[in-house]
Amino acid sequence: MTAILGLNFNHADASAALILDGKVVAAVAEERFGRRIKHDPSFPEHAIRSVLAIGGVSAKDIDFIAVPRDAQQNRLSKALYVLQNPWHGAQAAMEHLRRANAEKGTADRVADACGEAPGSLKAKVVNVEHHIAHIASAYYCSPFEGVTAGFSYDASGDFVSAMAARCEGSRIEVLDRVSLPHSLGFFYTACCQYIGFDGFGEEYKVMGLAPYGENTYAEFMRELVSSPDDGWFRLSPGWFGMHSGGVSGGTDERNAIVMGQHYTDKWLEKLGPPRKRGDELTQRERDIARSCQVRFEDVAMDCFQKLHDRVRSNQIAYAGGCALNGVANARLLRDTPFENVYLQPAASDDGLCIGAAMWAWHNVAGRSERFYMKHAYWGPEYSDSLMRKAAEAAGFPVHRLSPEELPDAAARLIRAGLVIGWYQGRSEWGPRALGNRSIVADPTRHDIKDLINAKIKRRELFRPFAPTIVRHEVNKYFEQDVFSPFMMHVVKVRPEWREQLPGITHVDGTGRLQSIERETNPLYFDLIEAFGRQSGIPIVLNTSFNENEPIVDTPEQAVACFVRTGLDAICLGNYVIAKPEHEALVREACKAQEVAAG
Repeated sequence: MTAILGLNFNHADASAALILDGKVVAAVAEERFGRRIKHDPSFPEHAIRSVLAIGGVSAKDIDFIAVPRDAQQNRLSKALYVLQNPWHGAQAAMEHLRRANAEKGTADRVADACGEAPGSLKAKVVNVEHHIAHIASAYYCSPFEGVTAGFSYDASGDFVSAMAARCEGSRIEVLDRVSLPHSLGFFYTACCQYIGFDGFGEEYKVMGLAPYGENTYAEFMRELVSSPDDGWFRLSPGWFGMHSGGVSGGTDERNAIVMGQHYTDKWLEKLGPPRKRGDELTQRERDIARSCQVRFEDVAMDCFQKLHDRVRSNQIAYAGGCALNGVANARLLRDTPFENVYLQPAASDDGLCIGAAMWAWHNVAGRSERFYMKHAYWGPEYSDSLMRKAAEAAGFPVHRLSPEELPDAAARLIRAGLVIGWYQGRSEWGPRALGNRSIVADPTRHDIKDLINAKIKRRELFRPFAPTIVRHEVNKYFEQDVFSPFMMHVVKVRPEWREQLPGITHVDGTGRLQSIERETNPLYFDLIEAFGRQSGIPIVLNTSFNENEPIVDTPEQAVACFVRTGLDAICLGNYVIAKPEHEALVREACKAQEVAAG
C-alpha cells in the first residue's frame, strides 16, 4: 500500500487529504475543526488526524507528504519583480522566505500532530508547484482520457497567477505561466475590496451583487486589465497594490485573515472614495460589481479560447480560486469550444492538498492508475449513537425513522413550509453544502429567501440561494443542461418556471445549480424526488448548514445551530427534532413514536 498525505498550509484554506493506492480516501479543511475560523490558515493538525482516522492508517504508515508549494520554481520572474519593484519586491521576498522557513520540518510537524516522536516518520516530503497542484486536483480526479486541456487561475501561488497545460495519461505538460504582478484574482479582489467587501474570500458577494448593476464602468475595467494578442492577460501598472503590506495567511486579533489593500489611490481619483464596510450599497457599487464580473468573464473566455487553440481538445479540467466563479463556468460551456469540463468540489486552495498528493502518486510513486472523483463526501461521519445523544441534548422530543421513511417525512415538512437542517453521512469536501450538511427548504415559496435570511443565515439580502435538482430533470427547468454535482455553474432558469421558483431564482433569472445522480447520494436524491412527488417540482432550495461560521461538522454543532437560530426542524441522521410550535406537524409527518430518553 502507498499512503500519501497531502497538505495545504501557510496560507488560507489549510487542509489535508489522504490518498491510498491512488484513490482519495478522505479530505477535509482545517476550518471545520479547532478554532472554526473561515479559511483557517493554521497548520492542519486536526484535519491530519481526521483523514488518517478515516483511512485507518497511522502517521508512520505515510510514504509521502505532498505540499503544494515549490520555492525553487519561477526564480527568474521573482528576481525581475524585485529589481523592478524594490520596495514591494522586498515585501514579497520576505513573505517568500517566511513561508519557505515555515515549511521546514513538515514531517516532524505531522508527527507532533499525531503524537509521534520527531524523526520517527518514514515519509518523504514532496514539493509541488502551486498551480501544477491545482491542475492536478482537477485532471487526475477527472474521467477524461486522451488529450485534455488543463488550466489554473487564482490570485497567486509560487509567484504565478495562472497556468496552462496539456494533460494526457499521467503527464501534465506546462505550456505557459502568467507571473505576478498580473493576476485576474487580484483584479477581482481589488474590486471586491473597493465595494466594501474587505474580508478574505468575499469575492462571491461581488458575483451575487453584479446582476443588480449595469456595465457602466466597462471602459475603466478594460483599462485595468487587458487581453493582449501575445499573452493571456495583463494588469495596468499603478492601479494595484499587492505585496504592499500584510502577511498572507496571517491573522489579526479576531483570528481573521489579514490582507493588504489591492487597489491604489488612483481608483479614488477615478471612482471617488471606496465604500466602507457596513455602509449602504448604492447603484455605484452595483455597477462596479457588474462591470468587474463582465470584464473578468471576457478575459477568462479569451484565455480559454487561446488554450483551446493550443491544445486542440474539447475537454478541459481546471481549478484555482477563480474557478469558483459559477457564472464564468457556465459561460465557458456556452461561448468556448470546450464541450466537456471537470472541476472538483474544492477548486480553491483547500483542494491543493488533493492535487499535490495526486501529483506525487503519478510522478513520484510513478503509478498510472487513475481515480475519478464522482462525489464530494470525503469528510468525517459520526455514529448513530452520537447523533442520538446530540438530538436528545436539544431538549425536544426525538423521533426516529428508518432511512426508507426519512425522505418522505422530510419532504412533507419542507412542503408544509418548514426550513430544516439536513445532516447526513460524511461531510462535503469544499466550500459548498451538497446535501449532507445542508439547510433545505421549499423553493416555490415567495417569502422563503427573506425568511431564511432573517431567521437563520443573517446575511446580505442580495445573495441568492441554490437549487438542487435530480440530474434527469435539469433540461426541463434550466436553459443549459449542465451536470453540476458540485454546484459550480450558475445557469438560467427557464422563463416559464421563474415565477414558480422564486426561492432559487436570482434577480437575473439564474440559479447556482447542483444536479445530482442517485448513485452518489441516494438519501438526498430520494428527498428531492419525494418533494417532487408532493409539489410537482423535483427541486429543493439548498444552502449551507451554518450561521456566519464554517459549515457544521459534528452532530453537536448541528444541534447548536438548530437551537440558536430560527431553523424549524433538523433531520440528524435518522432522528428528527423540531421546535415546539412544529411538534404536531412533525409527529404527523414522521408517524413514529417518541424516542425514550437515554
